[in-house]
Amino acid sequence: MKYLSPLEMMYKWEKERSDKTYLSQPIDGVWHNWTYKETMCEVRKMAAYIKSLNLEEKSKIALLSKNCAHWIMTDLAIMMSGHVSVPLYPNLSADTLNKILIHSESKMVFVGKLDDFGKMKSGIPSEMKCIAYPFYSEDYPKWNEVTKDVDPLMENVVRDEMELATIIYTSGTTGDPKGVMHKFYNFSFATTNAVNALPLENESFFSYLPLCHIAERLLVEMGSIYTGGKVSFAESLDTFADNLSTASPSVFLGVPRIWTKFQQGILKKLPQNKLNVLLSIPFVSSLIKKKIQKGLGLSKARNIFTGAAPTPAPLIRWFSRLGITIQEAYAMTENTCYSHVSLRDNIKVGSVGQALPFCEVNLSERKEILIKHDALMDGYYKDEEETNKTIIEGWLHTGDEGKIDKNGFLTITGRVKDIFKTTKGKYVAPSPIEMKLSANKNLEQICVVGDGLPQPIVLVVLSERGKSKTKEDLIASLKTTLEVINPKLDSHEKLHNIVVVAEDWTIENKLLTPTMKIKRNAIEKIYKSNYTSWYEGDRVIMD
Repeated sequence: MKYLSPLEMMYKWEKERSDKTYLSQPIDGVWHNWTYKETMCEVRKMAAYIKSLNLEEKSKIALLSKNCAHWIMTDLAIMMSGHVSVPLYPNLSADTLNKILIHSESKMVFVGKLDDFGKMKSGIPSEMKCIAYPFYSEDYPKWNEVTKDVDPLMENVVRDEMELATIIYTSGTTGDPKGVMHKFYNFSFATTNAVNALPLENESFFSYLPLCHIAERLLVEMGSIYTGGKVSFAESLDTFADNLSTASPSVFLGVPRIWTKFQQGILKKLPQNKLNVLLSIPFVSSLIKKKIQKGLGLSKARNIFTGAAPTPAPLIRWFSRLGITIQEAYAMTENTCYSHVSLRDNIKVGSVGQALPFCEVNLSERKEILIKHDALMDGYYKDEEETNKTIIEGWLHTGDEGKIDKNGFLTITGRVKDIFKTTKGKYVAPSPIEMKLSANKNLEQICVVGDGLPQPIVLVVLSERGKSKTKEDLIASLKTTLEVINPKLDSHEKLHNIVVVAEDWTIENKLLTPTMKIKRNAIEKIYKSNYTSWYEGDRVIMD
């Protein structure tokens, strides 16, 4: 089947919806808007400028910025100028930034909206050409300046669908980031079929998760391009709630931590007991639900997704009582974010849904999830060995463990590589246990460990709610959690201790990936020397 490319879709909307707002971004509290026509004018001018540089054909061009209108414009301009995009996380260390720029052989970098570019700047080779975005300009030639006297590239460039479109570097949960290669066909195949399956049409999106990550790039950037929709951005963490409320998107993607934050915010204003009473009164219940949905900015949302990591089933059910239907999804960079999704009218809580059209799914003997379709990655850039370990006989080996029911609903049960062996010779999968522990709202982050111990122990970081508790109340709460959970676990899985660690796990201290997943290897390196003494200590330990 012939699919239209992202550029072909933009040419279509440039003609058919020229005066419709495509990009909307708050800057210093003021919303700036770009129509499809205005967006494409910027894209065409920048594409012409890039071509004037006479870079080697299909050169790699990096994007280093938080989400903003010019991020999407840049991606399109790189496509139109005949090159390959290398999107980068906006919170990389200088060392990692340097490694990726050199590994990818990037010839230039677009530098945009960043929190602390000073700490990253040394990672960019001094001879590398850089262009700065408007509004967030660093000490480089600025977008508006370099395009000021440039005539727009008026040709409707169409790239070959089998050409390399992008190299997306993974967030690196298990080591150095790997460069995932995707051709234009992969974006076309994945987005067209996902949009048709959901279905989506003329949608409004809210962009705040990193656009360099496959989920945001496919759902928000490509989703907007393939539906002729609108993208609104968040300005900052402080303005996030107001920006989301103003945007009121029809499609929203949240990671588990966002849903926990939303819940905590609601319960701070409306304690659970009071909320239960109000929801039990028919007329009042309807008003409360509408008020909460509007307050969150989700009153117009028809598709509300969660992904990147498991979302606890009790949390999904809690939001369901408020009329907010959360659809779990599952995919990864290596399959162009095209695998499984829960449709709004066909949800099995705890499952990540059924396979999307033209996506085959299978389980290996060790229950590893295997995926096959036409938009699997072309491989890891300059890493044939890892590529051959990951795609075997046409099947993508995801590294995730799962089970599939008779109706095709997939449930993720853990990571094959995360499974560890206790000294009793028993294997433990940490993820399902962590999901059970997440029911305790005093906990923000959870990591079950136990390699070299007779029984597993669990390391936890407290939530804001947990940090506000007295030590006595907190210990009592955690002991109760152990008493509730352990009887539900097999004997070799039962938790011996809970250890509350002093330091939060953050992106900055490299214990979380840029997509907010815990880095088990990094956490183990820091704490493993304490495992034996903790194991021999109290039931609940405050480190």
